[in-house]
Amino acid sequence: MSGRPTIKEVSKIAGVSFKTVSRVLNNEKHVSEETRRRVEEVVARLNFRPSHAARTLAGRRSFQVALLYDNPSPYYVYHVQSGAQQRCTELGYRLLLQPIDSQSPDLIANVVALIDEAHLDGLILSPPVTEVTALLEALDRRGLPYVRIAPGVQKENGMSATMDDVAAARELTRHLIDLGHRSIAFIRGPESHVSSSDRLEGYRLELEAHGIVFDPALVVAGDYSFQSGCDAARILLARTPRPTAIFAGNDDMAAGALAVAHESDIAVPEALSIVGFDDSDLAKAVWPPLTTIRQPVRELAYAAADLMLSGNAPEPRVTLEHKLMVRSTTGPAPKA
Repeated sequence: MSGRPTIKEVSKIAGVSFKTVSRVLNNEKHVSEETRRRVEEVVARLNFRPSHAARTLAGRRSFQVALLYDNPSPYYVYHVQSGAQQRCTELGYRLLLQPIDSQSPDLIANVVALIDEAHLDGLILSPPVTEVTALLEALDRRGLPYVRIAPGVQKENGMSATMDDVAAARELTRHLIDLGHRSIAFIRGPESHVSSSDRLEGYRLELEAHGIVFDPALVVAGDYSFQSGCDAARILLARTPRPTAIFAGNDDMAAGALAVAHESDIAVPEALSIVGFDDSDLAKAVWPPLTTIRQPVRELAYAAADLMLSGNAPEPRVTLEHKLMVRSTTGPAPKA
């Protein structure tokens, strides 16, 4: 065999029709596992790569999907892109990365234009885009497949990959309480993200479960950015008495709070414990390394792409587990 292998050569060696090879390559149903395995082995052995143009013409599909994102955390966005990109590549799809303004009055018109111009086969929506009800309704009317990462509203719309933010926030708050902290402040994320409200709710519920009165004065708004964490921490650390712990709604804001503690000569964790949420690369880059919740962001994006494209998912919704990552920014509450 010379030159680039063809689908007919794959079908001949695998002992199946070229239509069956096409079904396997397109992850279609109605192919036995034995046949699928045999075709995939031949494809791998020949290093066969189907022509994108030929696939498009044959199936009236573009083999292109888009990831829509609007998030101030570069770490979160990077891992969402990375996870979705890997699964799309594995399944022979091109992933278009599209930053958007989820608050824009032109949002739906811009997304519809993208769908039509790129002839998209589907969309992956990440927070807070996944919360825009009008966009979900527009996609439902068009009948375009879409999958949502961590939806917080209208969870029945579309497919979804998510984790339990409330339960994760409760576990992180409980970690601080178990260390003896009773004055625990909270830096919340933007209201446009349902995750912000869920994490605040988990914090509140765990305080109340331990008989600690929820104090709204200890909650300061941020926007998931490093700078907003700095600004919120300055407000909280100027209080008298000062809180002994700060729960920041994501790692970027926690890193901002940690920077303010350093510049104020407040020892962490001896005088102040700080926790974040996400377990981004930043959590291990700051000093001391950050105690946080590991949110499987990359895995959520991978699962989202798989739900849309593989055709093998038994359920349209998957829930992944979080993990408490205890590092060096948390310690026993200082003695009064």
